[in-house]
Amino acid sequence: MVVAVATTIAAEAKAPSGRPSGRLSLSRLRWWRGVVLVLTGIFFLLPLYAALRFALENNLGHLTSAAFSAIPHMTGFLSALYLSLRLAAVTMVITLVLMVPTTIYVHLKYPRLLVAFDAITLLPIGIPPIVLIIGVLQSAPFVLKSSPYLLSLEYVILAMPFAYRSLDAGLRAIDLKTLVEASRSLGGRWISTMWRVIVPNLRTALASATILSLALVLGEFTMASLDLYTTLPVWVVNTDAVTAHVSVAVSFLSLVLTWFLLLALSAIDRRQFRKVRVVDEET
Repeated sequence: MVVAVATTIAAEAKAPSGRPSGRLSLSRLRWWRGVVLVLTGIFFLLPLYAALRFALENNLGHLTSAAFSAIPHMTGFLSALYLSLRLAAVTMVITLVLMVPTTIYVHLKYPRLLVAFDAITLLPIGIPPIVLIIGVLQSAPFVLKSSPYLLSLEYVILAMPFAYRSLDAGLRAIDLKTLVEASRSLGGRWISTMWRVIVPNLRTALASATILSLALVLGEFTMASLDLYTTLPVWVVNTDAVTAHVSVAVSFLSLVLTWFLLLALSAIDRRQFRKVRVVDEET
């Protein structure tokens, strides 16, 4: 304690013009943080602005909302959107059913294998989707080949890296062993412990994994195109040859919807954190 106080006094004495060096370094850090934030915002927002401006312009260069108003009336749009939403729902359900128990079990029973699981879940990122879809089409039975839900099984593989990391971050943020031991000591079975104790503490992680899976399905083109199914991304590419303005408008709305869901998730997470903080302060 005495050494820490003496060190602080010496540092303040060396600071020029009576200003603490810590405040100076902190102000510099905030300045660079603002610069990085502005550059990052320009990097992401400038293409969005260009896409929005192109979608709002007609062939004569005048601003109009005809491209957005024409989207529901375009041939094949509703069927492509409906197919993509169905595939997204099946993908999210299968991903959560497979990944949640597996991730929880590994964290509880085999924590030493977490590094290996990190490496395994990264494999879908390194394997090109075209290689994956060709291998699946060559080996899958005819019943699956004739069903569009074969794409959902393939999307589960692509979504595995993102879903696993969301769940892994959520499990690392809670005291998993203490929760499980407390539930088991009160007579709770494994299924009830997972459903009533662990899953409620992973709501943010589950929502994050769900939204990332949804964004992946709404943006995947290669597998659906090679499997000869007209999902929303395939429809956007095909429509681009007819009217590029409507195609860009649909892409812009899809991206904005995904961002809105992610921002809503972040806002809910912050609100829950504030509630927990207030409860901790009161107790």
